[in-house]
Amino acid sequence: MGTNENTLSIFALGGINEIGKNMYVIQYADDIVIIDCGGKFPDESLLGIDLIIPDITYLEENQDKIRALIVTHGHEDHIGGIPYFLKKLNVPIYATRFTLGLIELKLEEHRLTRDTKLVTINSDSKIELGEISVSFFKVSHSIPDCLGIVFHTPEGNVVHTGDFKFDLTPPNGEYSDIHKMAEIGNQGVIVLISESTNAERTGLTPSERMIGDHMYEAFVKAEGKIFISTFASNVNRVQQVVDAAIKTNRKLALLGRSMINVVGVAMERGYINIPDGMLIDGREVDKFDPEKVAVLCTGSQGEPMAALSRLSSGNYRDVAIYPGDTVILAASPIPGNEKDVSRIIDNMFRLGANVIYGSGSTTGMHVSGHGYQEDLKLMLTLMKPTYFIPIHGEYRMLHHHQLLAESVGVENGNTFIIKNGDVVDVENSVARQTRSIPSGDTYVDGMGVGEVGEIVLRDRRQLSEDGMLVIVLTLSKTDRRIIQGPDSISRGFVFVKDNEDLLREINRLVKKTVNDLQAENIRQWNVIKQNIKKSIGQYLFTKTKRKPMILPIIIEI
Repeated sequence: MGTNENTLSIFALGGINEIGKNMYVIQYADDIVIIDCGGKFPDESLLGIDLIIPDITYLEENQDKIRALIVTHGHEDHIGGIPYFLKKLNVPIYATRFTLGLIELKLEEHRLTRDTKLVTINSDSKIELGEISVSFFKVSHSIPDCLGIVFHTPEGNVVHTGDFKFDLTPPNGEYSDIHKMAEIGNQGVIVLISESTNAERTGLTPSERMIGDHMYEAFVKAEGKIFISTFASNVNRVQQVVDAAIKTNRKLALLGRSMINVVGVAMERGYINIPDGMLIDGREVDKFDPEKVAVLCTGSQGEPMAALSRLSSGNYRDVAIYPGDTVILAASPIPGNEKDVSRIIDNMFRLGANVIYGSGSTTGMHVSGHGYQEDLKLMLTLMKPTYFIPIHGEYRMLHHHQLLAESVGVENGNTFIIKNGDVVDVENSVARQTRSIPSGDTYVDGMGVGEVGEIVLRDRRQLSEDGMLVIVLTLSKTDRRIIQGPDSISRGFVFVKDNEDLLREINRLVKKTVNDLQAENIRQWNVIKQNIKKSIGQYLFTKTKRKPMILPIIIEI
């Protein structure tokens, strides 16, 4: 792949200049190792799209060289694309116990469990993948069982940090392996690949442990039922909710499919401790005194179909929020979700609830799982890389991370701020970025993967903005004479009863267009349709300044 067969090549197929759909690739000679395979949720411009995953064209073309997919942790933006990836490329997956538990849920849903090789690893594991050997180190994040990865190659060691922060007092006792990181740095790191999500935020990330005291305080003060919404995958946060409920003698109900699934995996594998008899079914909530119940639910990001959104609009079948109940949002909105979260908070206030929301500093209910500037600088100082590739962030975050790297000793010019598809080649200990490979987004729409492209999305946008006009016309088979119609049917364009003159003029124009073509002895259907679309389109834009989708339907008798 590289400039010669012994080049070390590093690139991303997702996760650079964006938050989500992470996928990174390390290649040496004929050995390819993939790191993570995430999904990303679409914004409102991608109408009907359910998920965005990386374009894996390059990997499909080189599938005989792929040795493994290694997963750093179990967040959706790192595992969400795995089922779709496996349907095209069946490769062994290496991940920790908890991460594999979450991956197995996805594989069961897609009926891929039987055909997939899953290998459990931990921070002490060592694996050989052709000419690349791999070892690991433990990092702290907002989900259990997270790993950083060291790739030992003939060109030197490459370190991928995974998502991390330095939490010196983690509530689950999973400490960052700082001594091991220092050893790795002393052995020499040719390239460090490190996440940049909070590269703009000064200081150190607060410890997750601070949440527990604030949570307990809120539980003590609360009257009525307590509703808490957080990321289902934040198992430490879930355990702190459980602990606060135990101390205040409340039963706990789980609402939302992902919350039930993730907590189930965490309990089964020993990552959450919930006493027997404490969990109740959502349908039982109203059987208890309000002061004796807490409800843990999904929807902290304002997702329309998640439990919190349905509760806020009074549409949850078995449970309702009443005046005096307390609602705690123990997560901050991901950029882009602020409007949806605000809508839910407004609805909660309308229901008369006491709502605790806002950033962690104001409420003490949320801290980030991603390192702030001092965390990032500490990682760079421990690893002492020759070259640096900031990832997992938008361009400004990558730029800030570059400045941090230079402030702690990475040479000016040795940081590569790349785009998805840009390849950094390392040869004879010198890194260069001179070439790119195909990369981009693949859209998942229902059961279809990659079937919806820009043309389909453009049609959907046109329909959503200006509607559709269907023109039905019956022509004679022999001489293309109009037998019946035209009839114009408007959907999302104009209200027919208020625009009868406009529709009459459309029908007159259609007749004129068809008769003019007949006079010129033009009888091909596609030409007739194109001319109808052109003449009606020009007329409608002149009259309404709108461009509805025009769909001529010609019936031949």
